[in-house]
Amino acid sequence: PAPGTCAYFVERKKRFCKLIPAPGRRFCGEHGQQEEENGRKRIPCPLDPKHTVYEDQLQKHLKKCNSREKPKPVYFVQDINAGLKDVAEIPEKRVPISSLSKEELENLIIKLKKASNGLELRLEEQILSHPALQEALNDPKNGESAFKHLKQQASILGSMEKLHLLGPGRCFVEFGAGRGKLSHWVDIALQNVENVQFLLVERATTRFKVDGKHKRRDSIFERLQVDIQHLCLNKVPILEKKKLPVVGIGKHLCGAATDLALRCLVESYTTCHDGENGEPAPKRSRNDKTEVASKSSANNESNKEDCKPVAGIVIALCCHHKCDWTHYVGREFFKSVGLGPVEFHYFQRMSSWATCGMRETTTTASTSEESEDRTNDTEEHEQTFTKTESGSDTLQGILTVEERKEIGCLCKRLIDHGRTEYLQQRGYRAALHYYTESAVSLENVLLTAVPGPSLLPEPT
Repeated sequence: PAPGTCAYFVERKKRFCKLIPAPGRRFCGEHGQQEEENGRKRIPCPLDPKHTVYEDQLQKHLKKCNSREKPKPVYFVQDINAGLKDVAEIPEKRVPISSLSKEELENLIIKLKKASNGLELRLEEQILSHPALQEALNDPKNGESAFKHLKQQASILGSMEKLHLLGPGRCFVEFGAGRGKLSHWVDIALQNVENVQFLLVERATTRFKVDGKHKRRDSIFERLQVDIQHLCLNKVPILEKKKLPVVGIGKHLCGAATDLALRCLVESYTTCHDGENGEPAPKRSRNDKTEVASKSSANNESNKEDCKPVAGIVIALCCHHKCDWTHYVGREFFKSVGLGPVEFHYFQRMSSWATCGMRETTTTASTSEESEDRTNDTEEHEQTFTKTESGSDTLQGILTVEERKEIGCLCKRLIDHGRTEYLQQRGYRAALHYYTESAVSLENVLLTAVPGPSLLPEPT
């Protein structure tokens, strides 16, 4: 071992431990079990067996262990955006696409095309830009990957500008924020604008965050480390205090996270205004009807004042193969065209054909479930599938590569149409368009929504 370092040889890494032991000891605290002089025994931590602790200090350690359950923040409301509560609707056994017979696969494709008939599936191309990113786009120091991300962020900001969402007195909520790059560029675009705040929602701890580098005093950056499924925006202290109009944004918001974010903005953010302390208004008994009738008009007026709709939604969609019927906001649309959870399961799996085609890999490529966790440096969610996942052996002779790609795109558009229907039914003007070239990103569809006439306040 190097002088002053632990004398324990880590067999797995084929080197000595690099930690520094306490003065007078040969081993660090983690490998102190090698010392027999004091007779103290180290045991695996019951909260996280990846590290050990002295047995006689276990209770003290449990109170400060980083793996202990931490108190829930005030804006944490269990499953508030989860969606489906009736698990009876969810099929128990799901057969992989590769196990389907030719007839079963053909029937699924017939159902898909029938449900898609009459829908506007050809999206408009709106590849925009924004002056805030021109300097970075022209910087030769940026590599190809960085340049692709900048082009996407520029187009997203261009869409926000077109929808008049870049302005003062707004709270921008970035879902699946990661390093916070999208909020960073929105802040740059609003450098001369006052009263702007950013909420960066990310369930994982993130390295190399860019929001910590902002020096502007006018804009406020706050991170919410919480799963979108449990986020009640109206209980976030800074939103309670300032009550600014909310703009929901996201770049490549993965699969079911998009549905959770839409429900967080459109449903729970509004319903939390109905009662005190963010709780829905309690139901009244029949005996209270007279009192309710006398106060209904006044309550409706006050609720209308308190319950402001979100100012806008701009989300770059991604990873339809990770969608989930439980969370999906377009279930009513699927049911209206004769589809249910079983068809949804296969369609969301088949949606991967749009971006994966017949690509194969000789390595142990990750399936969609295994690649659930993304690295901090990866913003693209394009997946590489194994032969079994893409169904290359089973589907040989049934579908060509181009047919699979077409069916995958059809699955994506059908799932996305359910999302726009959901927003439209709640009074929003929702739309889908291509915001960048497929050469820049295969996941190149942007979902936008702004309040329609029914949600806007009547002119005085």
